[in-house]
Amino acid sequence: MSRARAAIILAAGQGTRMKSDLPKVLHQVGGRAMLDWAIAAVRGAGVSRIVVVVSKSAPALSAHVERVLGAGAIAVQDPPLGTGHAVRAAASALSDFDGDVVVLYGDGPLIQSSRVEELFAACATSAGMTVLGFNAADPTGYGRLVVSADGALERIVEEKEASPAERQLKLCNSGVICADAKTLFRLLALVGNNNAKGEYYLTDVPALGRSSGVSTSVVMGEESETLGVNSRAELAQAEAVFQARARKAAMDAGVTMIDPKSVFFSYDTEIAADVVIEPNVFFAAGVKIGKGARIKTSCRLEHAEVGPGAQLGPFAQLRPGAKLAANSRIGNFVEVKNATIGEAAKANHLAYIGDADVGARANIGAGAITCNYDGFEKHRTNIGANVFIGSDTALVAPVTVGDGAYTASGTVITKDVPAGALAVGRARQENIEGWADKNRARRQKKKDESA
Repeated sequence: MSRARAAIILAAGQGTRMKSDLPKVLHQVGGRAMLDWAIAAVRGAGVSRIVVVVSKSAPALSAHVERVLGAGAIAVQDPPLGTGHAVRAAASALSDFDGDVVVLYGDGPLIQSSRVEELFAACATSAGMTVLGFNAADPTGYGRLVVSADGALERIVEEKEASPAERQLKLCNSGVICADAKTLFRLLALVGNNNAKGEYYLTDVPALGRSSGVSTSVVMGEESETLGVNSRAELAQAEAVFQARARKAAMDAGVTMIDPKSVFFSYDTEIAADVVIEPNVFFAAGVKIGKGARIKTSCRLEHAEVGPGAQLGPFAQLRPGAKLAANSRIGNFVEVKNATIGEAAKANHLAYIGDADVGARANIGAGAITCNYDGFEKHRTNIGANVFIGSDTALVAPVTVGDGAYTASGTVITKDVPAGALAVGRARQENIEGWADKNRARRQKKKDESA
């Protein structure tokens, strides 16, 4: 029978190097708050209880945790006295918990569920504790993991306290630890603060455990997944790692990207096989792309869907609520918001389609717009199947254009158009013979007289 799993996510750091009013762990990577990445990682590993340790000086963070996990998931560290002290702050929230607990960090968005699963599996096998380690290209600044000949973890030594030989080690500490919850809290009660900062360090726990007979081990991870974000530069590094992962996953799933480094994904982007993505495309949150679609260069999509075989762009924007049906086409400098575009319908250039439903095979001409906002409320435009909307048509919502109808170029539509009708709503053209020649002569004479 598998053991119960819990997680403690440390998020009480002040994040002063971010120079931001926003709590550090709420800064985003791939369109998702860093804290939410950590939550997703442990949820994906079957964690049933999550406690987030916060500072009392971060009400916005507490409010976020309450929205995501509930008020019972919040533990407050006050005052901040080190990582060991932070974990101890979660003890009361897990007082009734019997199982294994993983400790990770709200500013570490790159650890994945599969790695957390490895930690729990190793912990359960040894019935002790395990630490996530990695081989650093440059170990400077990291704590080192000292292991015995049989691979067991003996202790964690901070660089400033390491011997010359220990400083040569490249096996480094990520700070992530997994252990039986009761064992972890028992050992934390033994951790002292006899150090320069007067703080209680989580890194002291493995040595205390080993000295008391607890089995200790190391699970190896990649250096990139252990990155902790403490500055805007490190936030950009984390974003780069996420984007590299997302691009590779998309290409492995059958997506073609002409210039992968110029395409940016969000955490929840869904792209089917045989999609082609041209350079300079940005997928914000909530985007789904159907099989065989083509996203042309310099497009931005957010909370939008593109159906199979559809084409978007170049230089087009899909805002929240945009849905393109199969084989539809949205062309250059077209913006779609909260609107459905029917199968094989098209708006090839220079149009705005907002709060609208466009029927199958309809054609939206250049310069056409839906006038959806009256200054107080949004109104909807309904365009039927096989409709032809002439260039520079303004559709003043709420309005309906029936199936098969036409609107003449330059028309302002203010009332419903019956199916099959032609709507013309513009001033009648008049030609004044000779006016241009007379005007030109008059202006030239005036100019000559003033010279």
